[in-house]
Amino acid sequence: MTQPTPIPRSRRLLNAALEAAERGWHVFPLRPDDKRPALHGEAHCPGTGDCAGGHRKWEQRATTDPDRIRRAWADRPFNVGIATGPSGLVVVDLDMPKHKGSKGTPCGVTTFKALCERAGQPVPITYRTRTASGGEHLYFTAPPGTRLSNTAGGLAPLVDTRAWGGYVVAAGSTLHSGSYTVADPRPVAPLPPWLLDALKPAERPAQPLRLALPKHGNRAAKTALERETELVAAAKEGRREAQLFESARKVARFVGWGDLTRQEVEQAFQTAGESAGLPASQCRSTLRSVLNWSLRNCRPREAT
Repeated sequence: MTQPTPIPRSRRLLNAALEAAERGWHVFPLRPDDKRPALHGEAHCPGTGDCAGGHRKWEQRATTDPDRIRRAWADRPFNVGIATGPSGLVVVDLDMPKHKGSKGTPCGVTTFKALCERAGQPVPITYRTRTASGGEHLYFTAPPGTRLSNTAGGLAPLVDTRAWGGYVVAAGSTLHSGSYTVADPRPVAPLPPWLLDALKPAERPAQPLRLALPKHGNRAAKTALERETELVAAAKEGRREAQLFESARKVARFVGWGDLTRQEVEQAFQTAGESAGLPASQCRSTLRSVLNWSLRNCRPREAT
């Protein structure tokens, strides 16, 4: 009897990326046999394509477009990363102890089960994958209107979560130590309310937004900074990081021309971004990226 022809590895990984995209999950390439992004970093950004308007990180470049996915996976057997935030996912990562001397230490699956018992809740049933190290990823749909960030050990030891600013390795990807496989193929369940409550950041008392505007610089620079920071502070869910990126890019030229200092601009946008609900670390990362690129490519005032 003729044996079926094995599917080439590169084709299997492309199929894994396309299958994830069909679910509405935004994917991007990871290095072959690795968990690190295969995309260029800010220091080597060519400023073309997706980055024509400024360096775009993996979360911003992740896509569900099958044509883009086919092009990206055409040359090399890239592993598949899923950007959890844009995909509307919250993934609970149940890890394994990493150190040789940790024999007897409960794994993430065990500590998560104990967490559920303490909360008086059953272990959630949802789409689940097994990681190359032997851990598990539990996939949940993120609740509408709530923007969650990553956590590391905040729920329980060896229990992390991936949401905005995070990604997971998709089933079908391989490392030298093993493969990522589907352990439970059932549909992705909504994030249980008790887990949402545990993951929500502590609310800060509402305070009016006070922007520290620069004491020097011309009127046009001050007006632009005030207008753009107000747009960032008022941005709605799903638009906040993009608005921060666009607004900071518009104001960056005044830094290049010497009308505003970089510190003043970063402080004003950091305040506006956090006021809108963006995590502080995400604001800093986005601002650093867009300002670095904009200042490198700033045209002289006379050329505008």
